[in-house]
Amino acid sequence: MKYFERIEVNPKIMMGKPVIRGTRIPVYVILNLLAEGYNEKEVQKEYPDLGKADILAALRFAALTTQFEELRKEPQFAR
Repeated sequence: MKYFERIEVNPKIMMGKPVIRGTRIPVYVILNLLAEGYNEKEVQKEYPDLGKADILAALRFAALTTQFEELRKEPQFAR
């Protein structure tokens, strides 16, 4: 599967945030749901327009875009 065919970055859609192509669903929303413990079916229940391939594309996108990211200091996460 070509994951990046499912991800779109367009300054006219969601201010250029990566979204699932053909939707206004940002990749970060999918990642946040997964991080909160949602499984694939629960994510799809919240966003019926998403398929399994879209969820996998969001994960692959996150993995590849952070693969070479260097943190200069510890990130400040909400606690």
